[in-house]
Amino acid sequence: MWTDENRQRYQRNHLRYPGNLTDREWELIAPLIPPARQSGRKRSTNMRGVVNAVMYVLSTGCQWRYLPKDLPPKSTVFCYFDIWNRDGILDAIHDALFRQCRQAAKYDIHPSAAIIDSQSVKSAEKGGSCIDPHGYDAGKKINRKKQRVVVDTLGLLLRAAVLPADIQDRNGGSRFCPGRPASFHILRTLFAYGAYQGPLFNGALEKILPRLRTQIVKRSDQVKGFAVLPKRGSLSVQSLG
Repeated sequence: MWTDENRQRYQRNHLRYPGNLTDREWELIAPLIPPARQSGRKRSTNMRGVVNAVMYVLSTGCQWRYLPKDLPPKSTVFCYFDIWNRDGILDAIHDALFRQCRQAAKYDIHPSAAIIDSQSVKSAEKGGSCIDPHGYDAGKKINRKKQRVVVDTLGLLLRAAVLPADIQDRNGGSRFCPGRPASFHILRTLFAYGAYQGPLFNGALEKILPRLRTQIVKRSDQVKGFAVLPKRGSLSVQSLG
């Protein structure tokens, strides 16, 4: 809840860039950064600066070469980002922070229920349609991507994917729903909206996670406009109808 105390706690105006880590945030992430290799030259790169640079790119969507000069060089930042992504370091950091958040909220670190939802967003091709294809959203009559997320009941991210908008939810959902086994292995209930009902999605899901059952949360035909639906109000992508 956004109280006066919380607003002050999460105020980022004192940071050079809003995406920079606070001292407290760096204390949580620093132990999760792999140490330097024993052999070779001593590490001279400021690792907090590298993380800040990665956060800058993710927050602004800028190209690597447009990183501000007061951050580490783009080649250094991209190299670390590529290695961390390839070796699963970013996933490990996410999972560690995810567990800490659930513990702080006095929940079991492994969720037993999750929520899946999606949203169409405007997009532009990057590198051409063969590399980064978008799809035609027949409902909105526009070329779009569709972002799909799975969160726990606190709204904490479990899994995210961006797929062409012409991939139906019942197909796209089963493609990325497994995620990391550590996050999904005790899931029992998946809350979803109407597009995920039916044998196609449930059949694909049963092959991946046989114990997981889908519970459809339907929107009332009498409700007009935006409405928070049960078990979907904590999701950032809400009430798509």
